[in-house]
Amino acid sequence: HAAAPSTAPRMTAAPPTAPSSAKFWQLTDAEKYRSMQLPYAPSKPFSANYVPFSPAKGEEGLVLPLDQVVYRSPSGGLLEVQHDMEALGSVGPEEWKDLFDRRSGRTVWPYGSGVWSKKEWVLPGLPDDDVVSMFEGNSNVFWAERFGKEIGLDDLWIKQCGNTHTGSFKDLGMTVLVSQVNNMIKSGADIRAVGCASTGDTSAALAAYCASAGIPSIVFLPQDKITLSQLVQPISNGSIVISMDTDFDGCMKLIQQVVNEYPIYLANSMNSLRLEGQKTTSVEITQQFDWNVPDWVVIPGGNLGNVYAFYKGFKMMKELGLTNKMPRFAVAQAENANPLYRAFASGDLSNYKPITAQTTIASAIQIGDPVSIDRAIRALIECDGVVEQASEEEMMDVAARADRTGMFNCPHTGVALAALEKLVQKGTIQRSDRVVVVSTAHGLKFTDSKVKYHRGELDIKAHHMNKVIQVPADASRVIDAIRGRLQI
Repeated sequence: HAAAPSTAPRMTAAPPTAPSSAKFWQLTDAEKYRSMQLPYAPSKPFSANYVPFSPAKGEEGLVLPLDQVVYRSPSGGLLEVQHDMEALGSVGPEEWKDLFDRRSGRTVWPYGSGVWSKKEWVLPGLPDDDVVSMFEGNSNVFWAERFGKEIGLDDLWIKQCGNTHTGSFKDLGMTVLVSQVNNMIKSGADIRAVGCASTGDTSAALAAYCASAGIPSIVFLPQDKITLSQLVQPISNGSIVISMDTDFDGCMKLIQQVVNEYPIYLANSMNSLRLEGQKTTSVEITQQFDWNVPDWVVIPGGNLGNVYAFYKGFKMMKELGLTNKMPRFAVAQAENANPLYRAFASGDLSNYKPITAQTTIASAIQIGDPVSIDRAIRALIECDGVVEQASEEEMMDVAARADRTGMFNCPHTGVALAALEKLVQKGTIQRSDRVVVVSTAHGLKFTDSKVKYHRGELDIKAHHMNKVIQVPADASRVIDAIRGRLQI
């Protein structure tokens, strides 16, 4: 490996890596592991701690260790994970790029994971043996060429975050949180279980990662408001599943009461550990475009933690010199659960007020009082972002149109695509802009809504339904049916 660049004067020599002439597949396991490390060790160790997101009076300079069971600052505000940027900056940007590229997709534990390939930027002090990973991340960016042309874009991509272990982007944050809890339990912390309130995908991720680590998990779910595919995941992974006659916001209030009284660790996005994993998607997207930042990132918005996580990832890259710009953000909300959109449409994000979310097919973002609202507002302001909404009919119609170009979209991606089309029509997003839409979950988790759409069973007008043609087992009748749809 090359020596550290002159911009990194605080580097000291590390143990030698494998000979540079050797092919990777020729290396021993020990040599492969060494090749996954920086060629030099920083003189100042990498570290991270909790700090208040918006310090109240008297909280300036407050620093809390990541192994402390704490979710809010003393004043009740949110926390965030703050890295020692001076230590990270002692490594040159080209060194970081080379390291992340070397690790990408490998089987060397734990660096092949899309999250843990950026371990120094996530949980730098965590021992490798405490990592709980299922090779999350590394999801593809799908070039949506045909759909892009339909809506007036030449450079549209879909980041398929649902192509991961439990079928949603929640794996990216849960691997970090459960890994930290695993370390805390091993160190003697009194944690009997990990719990969360969920609209479906968070519970699936929590259940799977806790099952892998042998840690009990508890999930609070709103009754009859998640799909069977989502419900069966925590059941199968052995979670204690509690279904309640309330919405997500009600479940969230109850889980906070429970964790305040019992040794159950809170896994919701109020806990900023999860955002550390989710932010690696920003790095991964940029890496997949040869370290070029897209012009726009379109993000479905519910509890809004993902909005801030993406912002953190792009900001870290810019501050450390890997990139030279920030993308603009477009947050997409369902019209039936749109508190952020209402504030944006008023012309002043400070006008935000929580609402009671109405039922939406995009159930995972059916949230009227998002925990990460302040985080999202900061991200929008600093990224010159916009917010758009989509009705039930718009999200399902656009999802159906996109599916006909080879995708298989969840309703939340439908919200993002519908919002994107509106922004293109308004001229906010230009034809030549490189746009990345974040697909947060796999369409197979939401087949019920797709089936109902194509059967015409939803309470909307389905403009692009594709009905199954039922005919007798007779060749002439089959040909007649085909001719009704195709010229042959």
